Amino acid sequence: MARTRIAVMGAGGRMGRNLIRAIGESADAELSGALEREGSPQIGADCGILAGLEESGVKVTDAMDAAFANAEAVLDFTAPSATLAVAEYTAANGIVHVIGTTGLSADDEAAIGEAAQKTAIVKSGNMSMGVILLAELVEQAARALDAADWDIEVLEMHHRHKVDAPSGTALLLGEAAARGRSVPLEEKSVRVRDGHTGPRDPSAIGFATLRGGSVVGDHSVIMAGPGERVTLAHHAEDRMIFARGAVKAALWAHGRQPGLYSMRHVLGLETTP
Repeated sequence: MARTRIAVMGAGGRMGRNLIRAIGESADAELSGALEREGSPQIGADCGILAGLEESGVKVTDAMDAAFANAEAVLDFTAPSATLAVAEYTAANGIVHVIGTTGLSADDEAAIGEAAQKTAIVKSGNMSMGVILLAELVEQAARALDAADWDIEVLEMHHRHKVDAPSGTALLLGEAAARGRSVPLEEKSVRVRDGHTGPRDPSAIGFATLRGGSVVGDHSVIMAGPGERVTLAHHAEDRMIFARGAVKAALWAHGRQPGLYSMRHVLGLETTP
């Protein structure tokens, strides 16, 4: 059986190199191209050598046409502006687009939704299998525990270089809690507390953000009730968990009908886009 040809965005970065390694680990995937920003010092480098593997013969380029010429899927953990440009390209060419980019605006999300009418897109704030299962548990717990008595707070910590907050994973977990409570997260989310805030709104879903050091990603959902607390947590120790999840998503999406999918679909937890 032919292996799925996958290209990598941001190939010279930490996540890009992990994606290259994850493709190399898979018996069902092969690296077909790699894209970097114009002026990147990695342009022209062999992807295998760049990722600490054997020479691959695939060179990093700053030309989208060259990077995606043979691709059946693209893995993208970059920045919103780059992701939107690639979404337009993959939609026009029927290439699967796996998006792990965070910090997307409402307009960005709308543009991705339009692109998904023309090709299969898998988008998630976190590609880890463990996090997706955690979100399922959060949704179930939020549904089971009475909102009048149980408060929900999402706590996350990442390395000092992360630029968006709350993290995409924290928002994913907040959305899971909101689904469990049957409320819209955008109306119940509390992102900042400072000064005299008054008593807590019992229907709120709170977020707390920590940044420092080299933390890959720690997330906890705390459900605090009268006299007891339940904490559901995930601790990421290696970025390869996200890379392997992204490769799994690309393999799953290859050959699917156009649509906007999530990792819930990849894991069989949801059936319709």
